[in-house]
Amino acid sequence: MSANSMSDPRRQNKIFRYKPPTTDSNPTLEDPTPDYMNLLGMIFSMCGLMLKLKWCAWIAVYCSFISFANSRSSEDTKQMMSSFMLSISAVVMSYLQNPQPMSPPW
Repeated sequence: MSANSMSDPRRQNKIFRYKPPTTDSNPTLEDPTPDYMNLLGMIFSMCGLMLKLKWCAWIAVYCSFISFANSRSSEDTKQMMSSFMLSISAVVMSYLQNPQPMSPPW
């Protein structure tokens, strides 16, 4: 064991623990993807609810999942969960009004 510690090339005084950079000092590090996906999810949810378009409702669910997956734990979860519930309600309401399978949008 002592021979192994003697041949260790690492220098103890050069080892520093990694600290991620703060977004306060550099605002360009903040990722806007969850916010954009949250907004897109709400827009597609409203289109799915108002226009009874099933594909809009499914895209809203997809956007909500992306927003939830890319969010940080420090962000507001109420807005994210309300967007997710709005998209789920758009899918449910569109299939309650017309239970036929979804037709392609083209």
